[in-house]
Amino acid sequence: MNMRKIPYILSGIMLIASSAGIHAQQQAKDSTVNRTVVVEQEYNPDILDASKINVLPKVEPPTAGKKAVEYDAALAPAQAIPVTVMQAYTGKEVQARTQPGYIRLGYGNYGNLDARADYLFTLSNSDRIHLNFHMDGRNGQLDLPGNGGKWDSYYYRTHADIDYLHRFKKVDLDIAGNFGLSNFNFLPGAAAGKQKFISGDIHLGVKSTDAGLPVQFRAETNLMLYERQYDFGSPDNLENIIRTKALVTGSTSDGQVVGIAFAMDNVFYKNDEFENYTSLDLNPHYRLENDDWKIRIGARADMAFGFGKKFRAAPDVTAEYNFSDSYILYAQAKGGRLQNDFRRLEAFCPYGQVMPQLDATYEQLNAALGFKASPVTGLWLNLYGGYQNLKDDLFFQPADIEPTANERYRMLFIGQWNTSNIYAGAEVSYGYKNIFSFSAAGTYRSWDAKESVTPDTEDCVLAYKPAFEANLRMDVRPISSVLLDLGYRHISRAKAKDTEVEPVNNLYLGGSYEFFKGLSVYARIDNLLNRDYQYYWGYPTEGINFVGGVSFKF
Repeated sequence: MNMRKIPYILSGIMLIASSAGIHAQQQAKDSTVNRTVVVEQEYNPDILDASKINVLPKVEPPTAGKKAVEYDAALAPAQAIPVTVMQAYTGKEVQARTQPGYIRLGYGNYGNLDARADYLFTLSNSDRIHLNFHMDGRNGQLDLPGNGGKWDSYYYRTHADIDYLHRFKKVDLDIAGNFGLSNFNFLPGAAAGKQKFISGDIHLGVKSTDAGLPVQFRAETNLMLYERQYDFGSPDNLENIIRTKALVTGSTSDGQVVGIAFAMDNVFYKNDEFENYTSLDLNPHYRLENDDWKIRIGARADMAFGFGKKFRAAPDVTAEYNFSDSYILYAQAKGGRLQNDFRRLEAFCPYGQVMPQLDATYEQLNAALGFKASPVTGLWLNLYGGYQNLKDDLFFQPADIEPTANERYRMLFIGQWNTSNIYAGAEVSYGYKNIFSFSAAGTYRSWDAKESVTPDTEDCVLAYKPAFEANLRMDVRPISSVLLDLGYRHISRAKAKDTEVEPVNNLYLGGSYEFFKGLSVYARIDNLLNRDYQYYWGYPTEGINFVGGVSFKF
């Protein structure tokens, strides 16, 4: 044995001995037979790729600092009266779908008939057909003025139309047909006991709908037929009109538009006493619109060929200035032709005769100043005043006809005379949600017909002109299914030298109750004051009268 290894061997033996001694002390309680051996090993696993573990820095959650709220307090001018304001958002609301169909049928104490039907067919997003029918009238005894006895009066009006609309990409096409029938009788002693008006027309129109087009246009043509069957001396009085209208406008810059309107009537009569004619109306104009101003400057040039005044002209000027949010000052100077075709004559006085042939009424000037305002939400008012001058204005007068020595008939004849009037008026309305609404309007007119040849003619011209017109109406909906309306209409007549006409005083009350969804009952009572008044010379109106019935939406 190598002597150098002896010290290392002895050192190892001493270390083993000392370790055994220490362990023997810790296990002193174990016996020689039962000895417990405890083996302990430290767990030290290896971590692969320990150098690749990344330690992320602590992330702080983002915070938003407080900032003062800034409100836009600039005034926005109203573009229309009444003005509306934005309401507080309370949730998503979906507008209730309108029912396409409607039927109403009612009957009253003077044989009053009230029938209506309407339906809208939506064939596609581009096509729709609208059907409409209504009929109203009466059949009962009326008290003649001055205790003249009873009159078995009847008057029925019927109207039906169909309208088809197709929407192309940039143009709308409109095709429509209309039919009308008026059937009534005259006062006792008239030359004709009854009268019947039959009307019909076919309409074809186009209108541009693309705002990006360089010019906007609208054009239409109408073939119109009208027959008066029992005119005195002219049975089967037939009028045919080809009515053409067009409008072309183009923008020159923002808010500036120039345009020209065109209208032409070609009128043909089946009456040897009437002349055929053509009327032409041209209306060039310029419009300027911005936040403060709305201005229209134009003129009306009207020409007639064959019958009537050859040339007439009138202004076409309007201006509006929005000086403070919902307050507007406006002025106008307007005029133009009012064609006295058979349709307008029926609306003016159905009981009147049309012999001789009548020229068009011409509004030479209608100048007015006014003020519109909506100081609070739901309230609207309009104050105005002006002057109107009418050439060949319409009036009706009674006349006795004696075709033979033993015959005498009393008729109403429609005549024409130049008139003018100064007027002033006011309108106010207020509405609160869908619960309450109120409206009132009144206009005063001072008439003049100084060019009358005789006092009798002047009396006829002015007797039925309205001197003061007033309309009041109030609607209340206490619950969603009940609607009540109360109204009053008053018309006082112009002062004539020897003729005094009772004013119109009609106080009416109406209401409806929806007792099932879409199904309602309704009623209306007119002339609650039971006044005697006339809309046409010598022809009485009903006393207290009512009509009631049912209506259904589907």
